[in-house]
Amino acid sequence: MNVDEAYQHCERITRREARNFSYGIRLLPPPKRRALSAVYAFARRVDDIGDGCAPTEQRLAALDEVRDQLHTLPERRDDPVLVALNDAAQRMDLPLTAFDELIDGCRADVLGRSYRTFDELRWYCGCVAGSIGRLSLGVFGSDSPARDTRLADALGVALQLTNILRDVLEDRRNGRIYLPTEELERFDCTLEMDEQGRLVDDEDALIALLQYQGMRAEEWYDVGLGLLSHLDSRSRACCAAMAGIYHRLLLRMMSRPWTVLRTRTSLPDWEKAVVAARSLAGAAP
Repeated sequence: MNVDEAYQHCERITRREARNFSYGIRLLPPPKRRALSAVYAFARRVDDIGDGCAPTEQRLAALDEVRDQLHTLPERRDDPVLVALNDAAQRMDLPLTAFDELIDGCRADVLGRSYRTFDELRWYCGCVAGSIGRLSLGVFGSDSPARDTRLADALGVALQLTNILRDVLEDRRNGRIYLPTEELERFDCTLEMDEQGRLVDDEDALIALLQYQGMRAEEWYDVGLGLLSHLDSRSRACCAAMAGIYHRLLLRMMSRPWTVLRTRTSLPDWEKAVVAARSLAGAAP
């Protein structure tokens, strides 16, 4: 398959599926934009398996297959996502083993794993989001990989904690609880639901729990956003736009935490565009 066509396929997936990330990706120069689109398209493939409705064994088998695809990229010449990812890996210092961690995190989802402590949840966040932060850093480039890998991983954790807060109601209705059980116990919450799909815990206790989680996410942003000062201008704009959209989402949820218990918080497209424009101009997220 033609490499240019393969990249175009990945960019179409990114524009269609990456509702938040696409605002940042489009700020990159073409070679980096194409490479990050390939990273996203493969990650989307993994995520779609983990979030799918097929029986558990079928999804686990599909994750095994996508792991095999990852480890045999040069041989996969008919799949546009794999062709583009292989080309990007040859041109840039992509830590492809990070995708193994993403697959491990999605396996945990398929198996319905819960998390007793934050350390256990931190492992999951590192798998499904820190991994993407490290892969993105491979596209952006770094003059101090040891330092910047830690920051990219932290930023990924911040974004995933934001996701967990945003989706706490939807995830619970789908049978998933990500918040650490020892913290649920500390705030006297169970996340049990009534027949109408509403949480039965005391609302004040739930809000206190969410605020605690929000403060933790903010601490991870404080660390992860330190990455921006180490990136070139276009990579910094891309990273600031992606992180800025999620950070603004977190701030909105924390300003009105009770809404998280009723609906899924989101930002309008115009606000995302403003964040991207400010990022391109060099404003802090």
